[in-house]
Amino acid sequence: MLTRAIRFGFVSLSLAFVVFSVPTAALQGTQPAAPAATACSLTWVGQEEAIEAFMSTATVTKLEDVPIGVTKPQRAVFEPGGLVRRAAWKPLAPSYRRGFRESYKAEIAAYKLDRLLELNMVPPVIERKMSRINGAMIYWIENTKPWDVKNPPTSSDPEWSRRVGRMRLFDQLVLNIDRNAGNLLYDDDWHLFLIDHSRAFTERKDIKGPAVPARIDRELWNRIEALTPEQWQAALGEWLSKGELTALLARRDRIRDQIKAMVAARGDSAFF
Repeated sequence: MLTRAIRFGFVSLSLAFVVFSVPTAALQGTQPAAPAATACSLTWVGQEEAIEAFMSTATVTKLEDVPIGVTKPQRAVFEPGGLVRRAAWKPLAPSYRRGFRESYKAEIAAYKLDRLLELNMVPPVIERKMSRINGAMIYWIENTKPWDVKNPPTSSDPEWSRRVGRMRLFDQLVLNIDRNAGNLLYDDDWHLFLIDHSRAFTERKDIKGPAVPARIDRELWNRIEALTPEQWQAALGEWLSKGELTALLARRDRIRDQIKAMVAARGDSAFF
């Protein structure tokens, strides 16, 4: 799978200061350095449709090889000055590779589901044809930091724990068996971003594999529970087979059972 640790380099911006001398020695000194500027990478919310339209038609000036990732994705570079600078290009036709079911359509389904659930964690993805090959064009998130397994990110902000919990609930629902440090990114504002879902949305109906949430985000779970089969079909039917959609709903049932067991053991402390 695509490893984004190299793909998404974190750029730290710093300010240079000049120390001016004054005639009076008592006034001489060094101006304290200002704190480093921070960069929020959650840049697509509210302009998803415009970004999707841009990536569907914008001229790709070059395709760069990404040196890490078993699926051999490429990085598409658009003409300067456009709405989007870069995107990942993954032309993975639905098939089995190295024992895993993979598909570019799963990337699109993950984004569509993210929007349906109002997560804002999966970047925009569209279907595009280049050189007569269909694939997923995935918005390249700039100014992010990779998840370090040896030194995982921690924050005193309770919202960070909620975001990690949402990620795990989402991964169980889509059965993302390939969540790893290479496809987890975050920014200076502690937004958590989820990429690489080409192995998700299989026809398995269990939730074994993805990490179990320590606590459940009640708001997110309520949204998942409230969705009707018609809403699932409208959002995902173009990208998932009937069997994959059936399995998705079955996994929702398994998660419901899991939550009931958590509540029975811990009461309301099972929820955020």
